[in-house]
Amino acid sequence: MGVVLLGGSYAIASNIISANKRERLPAQKVVKSVFVLEAKNAEVPIKVLANGRLTAKRRVQLFAEVQGILRPAAKLYRPGQNYRKGDLLLSIDDTEFRASVQSAKSNFINVLTTSLADIEIDFPQYFQKWMDYLNAINMNRPLPELPEFNSPQEAFFINGRGIPNAYYNVLNLQTRLAKYKIRAPFTGSLASTSITEGSLVRAGQNLGSYIESGVYELEVAVPSGYSSILKLGRTVVLELLEGSQTYQGRVTRINPSIDANTQSISVFVEVKSEDLREGQYLRAVLDAAPAENAIEIDRSLLVDQRQIYTVEDTLLKLMDVEIVHLTDQKAVVKGVEDGTLFIRKPVAGAFTDMLVKIVEE
Repeated sequence: MGVVLLGGSYAIASNIISANKRERLPAQKVVKSVFVLEAKNAEVPIKVLANGRLTAKRRVQLFAEVQGILRPAAKLYRPGQNYRKGDLLLSIDDTEFRASVQSAKSNFINVLTTSLADIEIDFPQYFQKWMDYLNAINMNRPLPELPEFNSPQEAFFINGRGIPNAYYNVLNLQTRLAKYKIRAPFTGSLASTSITEGSLVRAGQNLGSYIESGVYELEVAVPSGYSSILKLGRTVVLELLEGSQTYQGRVTRINPSIDANTQSISVFVEVKSEDLREGQYLRAVLDAAPAENAIEIDRSLLVDQRQIYTVEDTLLKLMDVEIVHLTDQKAVVKGVEDGTLFIRKPVAGAFTDMLVKIVEE
């Protein structure tokens, strides 16, 4: 009975094991579809692209040389205000200092008046000249220039009376009085301000910055290998990074030294447009010498920056290429023979001798 039971159990177990066995299907070969292009070597134009930020060509930092209360002007002293050349930017209260100027001017007139009697006696031929000068003085206007001396004796006499000393004292005060008003050095606008009307202005205080509107400079870094295409006065196409608008610029300055870290040359391009703003990013497009017997491909097709995938008899192959020029999206390469089929779009998980199928896009 034991033998019969063991034999029956073995038979049942064998049947169960045999029933659980599954047939393995043969492995299927995965064939990926690829898009290809046929290589046609030709002359490929080279465009050097460089990005930069616009800065105003003319910028002035405003500082106070005198102290006083900022008075209201015809326009509020705020960023964005536009001015013509010579317009009043800001005015500082000069009441106290103007009185000092008037006092010095009165002292000068007094010195000149007391000297006229002696001039009439000692130098009658010069009396009318100095009398006309005295009559030309206006207390509300700057002093006219001193008359020229006609003889050494006249110069000695006038200097001995202290007239030039009093004159230059007034001239010095008048020059300082003019610093209480700051006028626009050129047509432009306020880029920033640090004070408001009614504030106390101290000598040496930063009052803001003033820029010329409509004229800007773009500093771009160009690889030193393209130094031959950099010429003063050359026209450069500038593009907006976020749009299709283009502008015409002109190379105005080239840094003679090369950046040791990036091996690039700084180039300054001047552009004029009322549509542009300081701080805006632009792309400069420089035309270099075209590449002979080359093709242009997407940069994403490069493998290790030196190879591309080609298709030979439905198999992927790696081909070494010579890179002539790179941009953000494109690459110009040499070393691909005419008629060679290379993939047009990257293939996920690609490897050498991978089986592929060419399809039309």
